[in-house]
Amino acid sequence: MTSRFALLLSACLLASCTTVATKKRPPYKPTPVTTTTKKPKSMAGMTAGRPPEQIQSETLTLPEPPKTEDALEYLRVLVNKSVQSPTKAEQDANRLHAIDIVENKLNEDQLEDVADSSDFGFLRAHAMYRLGELALDRKDTSAAKKYFAAVEDFVPGTDQAIRAQEMIQQLDASKNVHTETVGVVLPLSGRNAPVGQRALRGLEMGLGLHIPGSGFKLAVMDSEGNPDSARRGVERLVKEDNVIAIVGSLLSKTAPAVAAKSDELGVPTVALSQRSGLTEIGPTVFRNSLTSGMQVRALVRTAMDDLGMKKFAVLYPNDAYGVEFANIFWDEVLARGGQITAVQNYSTKETDFRLVIQRLVGTYFGEARQDEFNLRMKELQHSDKKRSVRQSNLENILPPITDFDAIFIPDSVKAMGQISAMLSYNDVKNVKLMGTNLWNTKDVARRAGNFSNNLLFVDSLTPTAQDKSRFVAEYKSLYNEDPSLIEVQAYDAGLILRQLIVAGADSREELTQKLSQLSRFPGALGPLSMNAEREIERPVTALTIEKGEVIPFKSGVK
Repeated sequence: MTSRFALLLSACLLASCTTVATKKRPPYKPTPVTTTTKKPKSMAGMTAGRPPEQIQSETLTLPEPPKTEDALEYLRVLVNKSVQSPTKAEQDANRLHAIDIVENKLNEDQLEDVADSSDFGFLRAHAMYRLGELALDRKDTSAAKKYFAAVEDFVPGTDQAIRAQEMIQQLDASKNVHTETVGVVLPLSGRNAPVGQRALRGLEMGLGLHIPGSGFKLAVMDSEGNPDSARRGVERLVKEDNVIAIVGSLLSKTAPAVAAKSDELGVPTVALSQRSGLTEIGPTVFRNSLTSGMQVRALVRTAMDDLGMKKFAVLYPNDAYGVEFANIFWDEVLARGGQITAVQNYSTKETDFRLVIQRLVGTYFGEARQDEFNLRMKELQHSDKKRSVRQSNLENILPPITDFDAIFIPDSVKAMGQISAMLSYNDVKNVKLMGTNLWNTKDVARRAGNFSNNLLFVDSLTPTAQDKSRFVAEYKSLYNEDPSLIEVQAYDAGLILRQLIVAGADSREELTQKLSQLSRFPGALGPLSMNAEREIERPVTALTIEKGEVIPFKSGVK
């Protein structure tokens, strides 16, 4: 059984999130840097040693830091050495070391001193540029523009001056806002294009573009599923289209790029991705997506409060999705006073779950139950009861240990079907299978087999909600098909922005404030509210199967 430590370690290795640092750096304490010749490394089948005609590289020693540990005094020494050192290699080494200190090690007060003093020569422009970046982190655009303009004046025509000029252009563009123009960054080409097109449909309907005279405009950028393309798309939406807000992105690898660039430019963005940690990037980043946390909270609440369950097993795929859900589920169960009594992971390429299930229910390591095995063997040998070939197999002598009320399986409905078949084969009975919104499909009952009446999963898009939704009916009339949750969430994002803008949020700052205060907004499937983490809390319904059909779970019915 997989330990809690291993599960958490896997999560740390697989999960990633993007954050933006805004704190001041601590004062720099310099240390000498010496470039030396490295020993050759050994390779497979070879012994490390002196290779033929080895060329000795020149050793470059940077100046020792002063005993006072004064970073500015040390920088003065480096500036002098960058001119006075006897060789160009030494001059360049001192110059690059000095630039690295200015760009990465100094706090704001030290940067101001460098920018203001002629003692620091070429470093002054680097200090001014860094001060401009720090001002942007604080959202002080006027100060940032002042510093970038100083760089242009101090070193005109240089690459650094060109970068400063580009930053000024971005800041100027960010002041020009077309109130009724919304931007979107979606994967509209490549293998994710179908998903991007569906989201685009929903967003267009949310902004009312299918209604003549809506007054709103949608500026569209194709991320191509690439973070750099997504980042450039945000810049163009701000510079050229002067959008008031940006919706996107769907993909976990492009969503941080869209969020970070939008926040840097002071543009509110509503992400549609489930990527964890997105809203931590900055105060203008919001998210409208059915997240793992929302699903797990509703699922565990139903299992423990309505069904009285206390003990759970977790069977999860060893990928980012499975690990994230497994960890959140574990934490939520413990927080509610429940227990996790069995845990087992499996490869995403797994198709035969026989050994996986045996490990989960304690029949794989037979030596640990040797006394019980011997006793049951004696009973079977002296029994006159007719047994099937499978029952006579030594692998099936020991009964499964099911010290749990339900098994949580955060995986596709296809994987759940394979697992349920193997659970039945291993005589696992009288437990529920719990899953995510991936199970909300038409063939879930068929795939579940003997467990079809023992499923519990969650989703926002439920049969009841669809029947009552005006958006769903309108979408079906326009496109002759049912919308998925992707279209619904994109529609809600567009509708929220449209109604807030119409109600008077005519600047990016005011729109950001109104988004933060969103409460009980009438979305396509129910009321939507913004929580303290700038996540839109979506309606989540527990679902089960009755007579082969997906229906809402009825509280009090076990």
